Amino acid sequence: MAKPVWSGAPRGFRVKSRLFVLFLAVACVAAPRMPRAADWPRATEAARAGVVARAVDGDTLVLETGIQVRLVGLQAPKLPLGRAGFAKWPLADEAKAALESLTLGKALTLSYGGQRIDRHGRLLAHLADGSGRWIQGAMLEAGMARVYSFADNRARIAEMLERERAARAARRGIWAHPFYAVRTPEEAARHIGSFQIVEGRVLSAAVVRRRGYLNFGPDWKTDFTVSVTPRDARRFRAAGVDIAAMGGRSVRVRGWLRRYNGPMIEATHPEQIEFLP
Repeated sequence: MAKPVWSGAPRGFRVKSRLFVLFLAVACVAAPRMPRAADWPRATEAARAGVVARAVDGDTLVLETGIQVRLVGLQAPKLPLGRAGFAKWPLADEAKAALESLTLGKALTLSYGGQRIDRHGRLLAHLADGSGRWIQGAMLEAGMARVYSFADNRARIAEMLERERAARAARRGIWAHPFYAVRTPEEAARHIGSFQIVEGRVLSAAVVRRRGYLNFGPDWKTDFTVSVTPRDARRFRAAGVDIAAMGGRSVRVRGWLRRYNGPMIEATHPEQIEFLP
C-alpha cells in the first residue's frame, strides 16, 4: 500500500499542522457564525423575528444573529461608515439615535413586501415592535428619514408618503434643514449626483420611441426632465398612469439626479411621482 503523502512530512511539521487544524476547528465552534452567501435565502425565510443588537445608521440594523436588516422604503441621513471622502449628511447622528431608541434590545417582527435581500446581503424588511408599532412609520413621522422606494420593493409606499408629508408640513427633523429641501425644477441642475425631491408643473409630456418624457421647461436640452424607459413604462400602465397625459399636472418626483442634456430623474415605478392638487 502506498504511503500517504502526509507521512513523508517531518514530524515537527506534522504536529504543528495538526495543532493548526485543531485550532481552526475550535475557532469555528467558538466564534459566532455569520451566515454564508449560500445560506442567505434560507436565513431570509427564517428571519421573521429578531432582537436588535445595534444600529449601523438611521436605516440599517444588526440583529443578535449577525444578520443585517435594511429598513426597506427609507433613506435616513447617511454616515460615512468608513467611506473615504464621504461627508456626513446633516442629522445623520440624530437619525441613528432615533432608530436606536425605537429598536435597541427589542424583539422585532420582520415582514417582506418585495425583493428580500439586497446586493450587500442585507435583509430588506418592514419592522414592527411588540406593540405593533411600525418602525418605518415612526421614523418618517419623526422626520428622521424620507421615502426611498424601488421598482422591486414598493409595499406600503402610499402609507409612507402620507407620513412623510405630515412630517414635512410640520417641519420635523430633516424637513427643517435646507439640505433636504424640496427643490424646484430650476434648482435641479445644482444637485446633480444626489437624491432629491423635485416639485413643479409638467410643461409637456410625450412618448418617443416608447420612452416617456415629462418636460418641466421649454428646452429639453437644458431644463429638468423625468424619463421613463419602455420597460419601466409597463409598471405605469399597470397602475393606470398615462405618461403622455401628464402635461399640465403638478407633481412631486423623487430620485437620483443625473445629467442627460439637462438634469434628469429616471422614474422606474409610479410611486416616485406624487400628483399634487
